Amino acid sequence: MADEAKAKGNAAFTAGRFDEAVQHFSDAIALAPTNHVLYSNRSAAYASLHRYSDALADARKTVELKPDWSKGYSRLGAAHVGLGSLEEAVSAYRKGLDIDPSNEALKSGLADAQSALASRNRSRGSAGGSPFGDIFQGPEVWAKLTADPATRAYLQQPDFLKMMQDVQKNPSNLNLYLQDPRMMQTLGVLLNIKLKTGTPEEMEKDVPLTATPSDREEKEGAQPKKEPEPEAEPMDVTEEEKEVKERKAEAQREKEAGNAAYKKKEFEKAVQHYTRAMELDDQDISYLTNRAAVYLEMGKYDECIKDCDKAVERGRELHSDFKMIARALTRKGTALVKLAKCSKDYEPAIETFQKALTEHRNPDTLKKLNDAEKAKKDLEQQEYFDPKLADEEREKGNEYFKEQKYPEAVKHYTEAIKRNPCDPKAKLDRQVYSNRAACYTKLGALPEGLKDAEKCIELDPSFSKGYSRKAAIQFFMKEYDKALETYQEGLKHDKNNQELLDGVRRCVEQINKTNRGEISAEELKERQAKAMQDPEIQTILSDPIMRQVLLDFQENPKAAQDHLKNPEVMHKIQKLVSAGIIQVR
Repeated sequence: MADEAKAKGNAAFTAGRFDEAVQHFSDAIALAPTNHVLYSNRSAAYASLHRYSDALADARKTVELKPDWSKGYSRLGAAHVGLGSLEEAVSAYRKGLDIDPSNEALKSGLADAQSALASRNRSRGSAGGSPFGDIFQGPEVWAKLTADPATRAYLQQPDFLKMMQDVQKNPSNLNLYLQDPRMMQTLGVLLNIKLKTGTPEEMEKDVPLTATPSDREEKEGAQPKKEPEPEAEPMDVTEEEKEVKERKAEAQREKEAGNAAYKKKEFEKAVQHYTRAMELDDQDISYLTNRAAVYLEMGKYDECIKDCDKAVERGRELHSDFKMIARALTRKGTALVKLAKCSKDYEPAIETFQKALTEHRNPDTLKKLNDAEKAKKDLEQQEYFDPKLADEEREKGNEYFKEQKYPEAVKHYTEAIKRNPCDPKAKLDRQVYSNRAACYTKLGALPEGLKDAEKCIELDPSFSKGYSRKAAIQFFMKEYDKALETYQEGLKHDKNNQELLDGVRRCVEQINKTNRGEISAEELKERQAKAMQDPEIQTILSDPIMRQVLLDFQENPKAAQDHLKNPEVMHKIQKLVSAGIIQVR
């Protein structure tokens, strides 16, 4: 539990949430009160919050618990620097160097503290009423502030300029402004003391805190001036944490080796590397999904599925990226497809792909799902295929058709088509569609009947019955122009077919009735509305040339007659007349 709280504190510190880091380190200390590393880390967090007294107390506790640990003296020196106790800071850094003479961080901290101490002493010796002497005097003051990025922006702030002018007039007034962080930054620039800032990468290293002072005094002037705030220091790690980090790094190297072997199709070697990576680090499910991919390539589908299931289970425990979980599910679905032998075997694969898509909508997974659904449908048709049963169902449909029991006939015709959707005996097949179209017509299901009639013509373009079925439905739908065209198309294949000839006659009669105005206004309006939904009619009416032709029919009859000499224009005019859009009196 203490390690968990410490890890949370480290993460919060790295993210700059120092209050939160203090809380987590305090929780860890409550569970492990003798762990010197926890006090050291909390000292660094307190220093980042400018709570140097608390930082000093924790640093002293660190040294008390582990007097032979040089890092504790680094914390102690940094806290003293923050409080302005430069002599004590120098002493602390020296004690740390006695333990670890080669520690560069302690050397740097000592040098900074000594430099700041010397600078403060020089300032005090020449400043009269102010320990900072005449550092605010002279034209170079503004040049330094302008040159430094940190203070350049302050020069645009009126209250900062007023504060500077006041200090220049009376240096002893500096004590009034030491609480302003801008003044502390200005002191650092004028004293040529730079504050160091840590980087995220440094948080992973055991680099101690270094801080450089910037002279500061309290308003009362009773205690020594405070130096600039030390940088936030990286967290300390235990041997166990270092070992975990090393194991993770080794696992990544094994993964890379596995990837290289996979690309070379050395699958057995790749499996070994991924397995080793899993043994080193069970916090990363990519090792499992990668090994599953290898098993998939090797044709070991059961092993692939097992690895994918483990990856999903472990991923949910670790709250892994949803994309990783989706990848595992997709690979499992692919393995299930490979194992499928009948239509029902595709059901778990389809379900797995659907689950993967709920995690992450990946185009590749979506394609695999669509392919699996199509394969399942194709297999179902193959499994349902039975020519003998198809013939029996067709005969039952014919019997019900003769008895005018059309719903029952439709049911059996549909079953016959399902049982044998691609009957090599096309004549029987077209007859089923033709008969079902007739049933739909009798039942008033005209769109369904029209679709069957068109299928009938598709199967056998010379089958005149298909044309008569289609034209009859179009006639009932009062699309007389379309019905006329269908009848005429049928006569091209069977010019003496009486049913087709009668159909042409009926269509012409209806069109002539419309032209003579022998139909009601409501019926005419209904026909025109239907015709306007026809894409061909819409194209004709939107053609600029045809709009001019129609205008000439109304205003310039002579020009209109010339237009009719054009066969294409004549055909379009006849189309509009047949549709009831225009009338010829």
